[in-house]
Amino acid sequence: MKRLLLVVLSFVSVAISAAEPGAPYELRGDWQQGSVLIGTTTPGAHVKFNGRVLKVSAEGLFVFGLDRDEKADAELAVALPGGKEVAEHHTVAPRDWDVQPINGLPPKLVNPPPAAAARIKTEGAKIAAAKQRDTDRSDFNTPFIWPAHGRISGVFGSQRILNGEPKTPHYGVDVAVPIGTPILAPAGGVVSLAERNLYFTGGTVIIDHGHGLQSILVHLSKVLVKPGDAVKQGQLVAESGMTGRATGPHLHWGLYWFSEHVDAQKFTGPMTAP
Repeated sequence: MKRLLLVVLSFVSVAISAAEPGAPYELRGDWQQGSVLIGTTTPGAHVKFNGRVLKVSAEGLFVFGLDRDEKADAELAVALPGGKEVAEHHTVAPRDWDVQPINGLPPKLVNPPPAAAARIKTEGAKIAAAKQRDTDRSDFNTPFIWPAHGRISGVFGSQRILNGEPKTPHYGVDVAVPIGTPILAPAGGVVSLAERNLYFTGGTVIIDHGHGLQSILVHLSKVLVKPGDAVKQGQLVAESGMTGRATGPHLHWGLYWFSEHVDAQKFTGPMTAP
């Protein structure tokens, strides 16, 4: 029991060490590219991250994410109801990303055909709009679960260079599972987008967990929810597939804080038995 207590105390120490001593807030998470940080402050406080006003819940909860390419310097400012304001600068640690050059591919596998440009633009705008939701939900404060279990076949932040052309980095974690595998909500929330056939992502579901943090589940063979549906953690929302521009059956799970790309695998922790 003593050993267990020491482990727990050590974890708590790490979890709240992100705030400076005497700061009017506590943070869970670390200042590293791709991280999600959850804060607690005095209810009624005003919080800004890099100049952006953050929603603060009635309990004093707030959340923000550090993009894959977050710059080294970040500012968190908290103004308490009594007027005291503290602005602190934090150093964001960089991460090393896997870069994989692949050459000799047919041109159609490097870039989509020009005829698809209008469709891609329309669908991209729809996804971008869904990411901008800033609701009062606090499901982000619940420990997340993996939406599917299987071999991890792709990781956050990696990038391919196809025929010498750098492509968009991979902004999620891929779980290799057979077509038809149940896909569960990693946390509670409201469905902000549900599409069955998008060009790049095929069957796609976005779940709003509150305060700008959202999950995106893609390449689905079946979408079992619709926009506006409230879902509970662990609820069946879809079945896996290989729709869109997928080369094999798998689930791609991405996590966003508004338009910032954050690491779902890092935020959730190691995959455990279902």
